[in-house]
Amino acid sequence: MARIPGLGPVRETLTDAGYRAGWAAIRYAPDSLARKAFGNVGEFFGTRDGGPDQLRRNLSRVLGVPADEVPDDLMAASMASYARYWYEAFRLPSMDFATAAANVHIADEEVAGFSAELDKGKGLIFALPHSGNYDMAGVWLVQLFGTFATVAERLKPESLFRRFVEYRESLGFEIFPLTGGEQPPFAQLADRLRDGKIICLMGERDLTRKGVPVTMFGEPTRMPAGAAKLAIDTGAALMPVHHWFTEGATSRLTVGAALDTSDGVAATTQRLADAFATNIAAHPADWHMLQPFWEADWSQERRERLANPGRGGNAGGASS
Repeated sequence: MARIPGLGPVRETLTDAGYRAGWAAIRYAPDSLARKAFGNVGEFFGTRDGGPDQLRRNLSRVLGVPADEVPDDLMAASMASYARYWYEAFRLPSMDFATAAANVHIADEEVAGFSAELDKGKGLIFALPHSGNYDMAGVWLVQLFGTFATVAERLKPESLFRRFVEYRESLGFEIFPLTGGEQPPFAQLADRLRDGKIICLMGERDLTRKGVPVTMFGEPTRMPAGAAKLAIDTGAALMPVHHWFTEGATSRLTVGAALDTSDGVAATTQRLADAFATNIAAHPADWHMLQPFWEADWSQERRERLANPGRGGNAGGASS
């Protein structure tokens, strides 16, 4: 198909306008009605024509079944969960953050465990997959411990990227761009850790050409090296985190024990992949992975990029 000149910029402008409208409109809608409407729309798209094909393929790996045997009710629940993420993202700027944080539940002993790591003064790295609502989990963290640093994937157009940065900064996060910043984010994140601060990184989707080969649910893929490398370089504890949805506006958060980093980046990243897999298997509907994740699903373009690596960040990213 011939490319239409100028269509890319037009699409980007429309995308930016759509997000802007969502943030403007949803905050004023009645919560119960809007939340239900988003869920219903998500369920519809989860079952229409079998739901998103790539999501079905990804869930088939999690369940260990052929793609055509992924239950329709799981597809519906997964897209309803994804819709809830977007509803809460649009709603969060107008919410009372203390109330939002109170709806995130975590075991007291887990808070005590990572607080003890933080008290060592070497900083703390939370790594989490795209599950539940990582922004809501971040609001909970800010309410208890103050700001933390994270990384944002650079989106197009630039106005949309700035909108997401401003959104997350309004929640109390410190944002470093994955690419295109004054300096690569790795050094800035390392500085925060050496100051005894917390950083949070989305840990399962490799946005660069420097990912670490890992096996997840029995198939090869790659994950960002940044979390493991930062932990090794700074001595900060690296702890896997998982967030998932429960009834209504409530959700759960779990923080695993600090990972062993003694045998290098590759082994540490595999341990992180194993921790993610355990939690994703327990809550598959809330893993919002609609993109190709495993090697078997990669495009030829991505395979060529990996075969000819160029410059890229290595700190992992918080994707939007």
